[in-house]
Amino acid sequence: MDKFTTLTGVAAPLPIRNVDTDMIIPKQFLKTIQRSGLGKSLFFELRYSQDGKENPDFVLNKQAYRKAQILVAGDNFGCGSSREHAPWALMDFGIRCVIAPDFADIFYNNCFQNGILPIKLPQEDVDKLMEDAERGANATLTVDLEAQEIRGPDGGMIKFDIDPFRKHCLLNGLDNIGLTLEKTDKIAAYEKKAGQEHPWL
Repeated sequence: MDKFTTLTGVAAPLPIRNVDTDMIIPKQFLKTIQRSGLGKSLFFELRYSQDGKENPDFVLNKQAYRKAQILVAGDNFGCGSSREHAPWALMDFGIRCVIAPDFADIFYNNCFQNGILPIKLPQEDVDKLMEDAERGANATLTVDLEAQEIRGPDGGMIKFDIDPFRKHCLLNGLDNIGLTLEKTDKIAAYEKKAGQEHPWL
């Protein structure tokens, strides 16, 4: 998993409440177990018309936001089913950070397992960042995980909270598998000892 330290990038505003995982990545794209290639289907029903043409009014289709790395969203982002394809699609598109007043629990947890930083902030702070994001590509945000700060284009700064363990994992690029591999020596020593003490196993 890629490390998350400091991210400076364009933030796309998505002021929609209750964005569910089917909206993030519709069910017809869940057949794959590959994490790559899903970015083109992110927010599929919002980004494209029924004939497959881009919807020019959707934020990620606007020139200023085509390479957005941060998403400033509405309350209860990621609700609905528990599909892990939702953070996969965001990551494959290039979004590494989602900022919202609140997230659905399973989606929130899945983000950390896939290298995405979800940040919960009070509504008034989200509103300020939404205003910054609406200024387009000329107004980038910097998200500093180590300092737990979001710095705006005009020099403003917002602090955010994060669980220390989750912070450690993101800074070091550790998902559950990575955490297990950190203990390879201890696992090997235990298996050797267990084999000696219980050779019949």
